[in-house]
Amino acid sequence: APAVFTEADVYQRSFDPQVYLKEFYSLSDSREWATVFLKQNLRSLHKIFSLDGLKGDTLIDVGCGPTIYQLLSACEHFREITALDYTDQNRRELEKWLKNEAGAFDWVPVVKYVCELEGDRDKWAEKQEKLRKKVKQVLKCDVTKANPTDPVSLPPADCIVSTLCLEAACKDLPAFRRALRNISTLVKPGGHLVLVTVLKETYYAFNDQVFSCLRLEKHEVEEAVEAAGFQVKFSEAQPMTMADECADCGAVLSLMAHRPG
Repeated sequence: APAVFTEADVYQRSFDPQVYLKEFYSLSDSREWATVFLKQNLRSLHKIFSLDGLKGDTLIDVGCGPTIYQLLSACEHFREITALDYTDQNRRELEKWLKNEAGAFDWVPVVKYVCELEGDRDKWAEKQEKLRKKVKQVLKCDVTKANPTDPVSLPPADCIVSTLCLEAACKDLPAFRRALRNISTLVKPGGHLVLVTVLKETYYAFNDQVFSCLRLEKHEVEEAVEAAGFQVKFSEAQPMTMADECADCGAVLSLMAHRPG
């Protein structure tokens, strides 16, 4: 594990989205652990976005990174999506895919897997098109700010989704609790929060770099969500055993919560 917290400027300076995508999102047999991890998260998101009442006009993805997997189920239930990330090169990488530019990452195997979960593998091209149309803007954000999209003020959304972001962005539990309060301002009263977070993880690594991760327990995440003004409606931790050196995660928590209003 890294001895020190990985500050935001390290991400901005040295996080390589293309290597990250290849390492964790290729669905290749040579990356067995990453494939198991990704498929499990896709199944969890499919399950959550099938829950009653989880739909609306607007969805905000907080800490999207360079990835789209977390929006593949969600895009069937919301009309407009805003994607937020701190790191410039991650947003640029995401935009490459959205604009279907040369050299963009190939998400087709992942899209096909989600279409299979939804019952029609052949709909993959349609789903890609739908998602590309629905992502209306990609903006910089910083979850440590009271208004994460400062200087832009976004109208609060019907739902926010945040996957594998806060545990990397937050130095300690008080910072994690603050970040959840900060992002809660992006959700309407009556809206929802969908969170996927790793538990008991202290680091993840790729490209000869090690990034810190806040070691969290299930109850700590649930309490932080409640303290940010939500009621937890669904919360499930699935054990994950890491077969290699790229992370030390013990479980993955998928959670859905409602903001009363």
